[in-house]
Amino acid sequence: MAESSPDSYRRVYNPMLEAVPAVERGSGMRWKPVVVSLIFAMSIPLLVGAEGTLQERSEVADALTVLDRWIEQQVEYHGLPGLSIAIVFDQEIIWSKGYGFSDVERKIPATPSTVYRMGSVTKVFTSTAIMLLRDQGKLRLDDPVSMYLPWFRINHSFPDAPEITIRQLLTHTSGLPREADVPYWTDHVFPSREQLAQVVPTQDAVAPPETTYHYSNLGMSILGEVVTEVSGLSWAGFLEKEIFKPLGMSSSSGAPDEALLQRRATPYMLMGPDGSRDIFDYYDAGAIGPAANMVSTVEDIARFASLQFSDGPAEGAQILKGSTLREMQRVHWVYPSFSGGRGLGFSVSRRSGKNFVGHGGWIGGNRSSLMMVPEEKIAVIAVLNADDRSPSLFSRQAYEVVGPALLKATRPETVAKKPVEDPAWQNYVGLYSDPWGWEYEILILGGKLVEFGYEYPPDESASAGYTTLIPVEGATFRRPDNEGMTFELDDDGAVIRIKRRNDYIFPKKP
Repeated sequence: MAESSPDSYRRVYNPMLEAVPAVERGSGMRWKPVVVSLIFAMSIPLLVGAEGTLQERSEVADALTVLDRWIEQQVEYHGLPGLSIAIVFDQEIIWSKGYGFSDVERKIPATPSTVYRMGSVTKVFTSTAIMLLRDQGKLRLDDPVSMYLPWFRINHSFPDAPEITIRQLLTHTSGLPREADVPYWTDHVFPSREQLAQVVPTQDAVAPPETTYHYSNLGMSILGEVVTEVSGLSWAGFLEKEIFKPLGMSSSSGAPDEALLQRRATPYMLMGPDGSRDIFDYYDAGAIGPAANMVSTVEDIARFASLQFSDGPAEGAQILKGSTLREMQRVHWVYPSFSGGRGLGFSVSRRSGKNFVGHGGWIGGNRSSLMMVPEEKIAVIAVLNADDRSPSLFSRQAYEVVGPALLKATRPETVAKKPVEDPAWQNYVGLYSDPWGWEYEILILGGKLVEFGYEYPPDESASAGYTTLIPVEGATFRRPDNEGMTFELDDDGAVIRIKRRNDYIFPKKP
């Protein structure tokens, strides 16, 4: 993460807060600013049964509806400038969408093709570059770093400490300090390659190699120097030639030109008490670039995620063997808790009997999350242009809500038949409110009539707040707690009001 400095940002007012100036956010009333969002279904359609493409299958479509509603709530309530998200299933981007704005002042919508700074997600690509060179026979993971960088050495007071290897840099077990001894996250003046080579030998190690995990931007920057030395190309040039171009990642770069920077989302810092946010000016990370400097889009990162699920030629873009991909994704260093560890460039965690592989990123007003479940071939990429919300919250909920639907829809035994619903229920679908201003929505999910209650603050779980209504007779239903729910209709069948338990809610006027 980049820290602020007096000259690195400017303050602007957030016009999204103008929607309800008399109501405090979180006061119990629904906070509803205008949110501009675009939705895209991308890539080659994957035909699955009678309902058409995978994203058109009823269970998947319903799950995406639930997720979409929840993300909108989160973006609105927390006043987030913008968010882009994509869900990958095997070789297809099955859904992607942008919420809010890439630039609030100019009302430029966030979309799946919005360019963001990726922060530490860059490390995954630097690690991939190392593995490409390894597979080409140009280096070995257990080679000492000094074999390729004669200037590389570090002071330490640990007797018999072995030389630091490339593998240890990949797993953050080298014992190197987190940063080069330069205050670049304060003043945003980053060292050149020559300066990095001068300062590293003056620094002290924090631990002997391969004795503990210690996250290190410096270590990944050193790997970028190895890429340059071995390949004869700049670190950014190697990524462009060997990774971005073959995978069709045309909006990605380690050294973005002016055209890409013009498409970049405005990076907003924490929201102030008055609703304003500071804006970071762009800064190049110099020799620390291999740890943090990459820009990309959720569409492009999704293409990289699809590579992770492939064992053979994927539209001519199989830049790494399937065995190498699996090697990167498995644990090479286990945390003391045994809850996960480090792969080669990836973090790996174990939850609910599954391995979650990925990386997060955070750099001055941009936060990113790449989360993959390789055994299910599902990935979620989420990126924000704000400092005050974790994108991993969105990627986790996307997986929890949509993942099971994707697996169900693609099981061979699944019958591609849409659940039967009463046509009359369509008259009940819509937005309602009580006299206090709390809102409820009636919708049809999975062939069932469902009530969704808007909570403020919104729940952290996207699946929360849904109540299935059990048909009794005609327009009368029963809630799971055996309380009643009756739709009162006019002569044309339109809802006048709903008797909900002993009180009433009314159709919300457009």
